[in-house]
Amino acid sequence: MNSVRFVSIALAALAVSATTAEAYIGPGVGAGALAAVLGVLGSIFLALFAVIYYPIKRLMKRRKSAAVDASDDRGS
Repeated sequence: MNSVRFVSIALAALAVSATTAEAYIGPGVGAGALAAVLGVLGSIFLALFAVIYYPIKRLMKRRKSAAVDASDDRGS
């Protein structure tokens, strides 16, 4: 029982007495993280753009070809 209590107190003391992490993260990591975030956001934007734009483009092409066919029929 004493050993469990000692381990619990030791772990609590270690958790409370955290010190600063003396590590250096270079600018390459920041640039890589920024590029990854921008890449994900860009791909989401392009996916939404494609889902919205291509059906509209197809509809406009259909309307244009229907208008050309109608003007050909009137001219004959």
